[in-house]
Amino acid sequence: MSLINLAKAAALSLGVALFPFAADALPGLTERVVSDPATGVALYGYDPVAYFTEGRPVRGRSDVETEWNGAAWRFASEANRAAFLSAPEVYAPRFGGYDPAGVARGLAVAGHPLLFRVERDRLYLFRSRSERDAFAGPGEADVAWPKVAAELVVN
Repeated sequence: MSLINLAKAAALSLGVALFPFAADALPGLTERVVSDPATGVALYGYDPVAYFTEGRPVRGRSDVETEWNGAAWRFASEANRAAFLSAPEVYAPRFGGYDPAGVARGLAVAGHPLLFRVERDRLYLFRSRSERDAFAGPGEADVAWPKVAAELVVN
């Protein structure tokens, strides 16, 4: 067997061996809230309140954390945690952090915490800049979300 064929065979074997774990490696595809699959932390550790107060993503601190809706949430300050606890539905991203364009198509496509918009006092996360830039409102996603959410597996 040539060196190239040996390398291809090894890569194929590795890919087949890892396939059962591939779904676990994809962020947020089986969670009600998009979370880091390694830590279970929502928004990959970004503070949901800071999107509103700072207008940008800010990393939360591991010592300022709370549990809500099956995920751990981190905050940059105690004040932000208190604000979140007083109204989590306001500060948590719409559609659990899934991209509204994907949700509108009936798909749970994880949004990225650095690709966001705050519209009408709600936080939306997107998978790409083009989806974010094309966002015209949650209309179709609002209709599709109950079905998409029902199909998500809660761990």
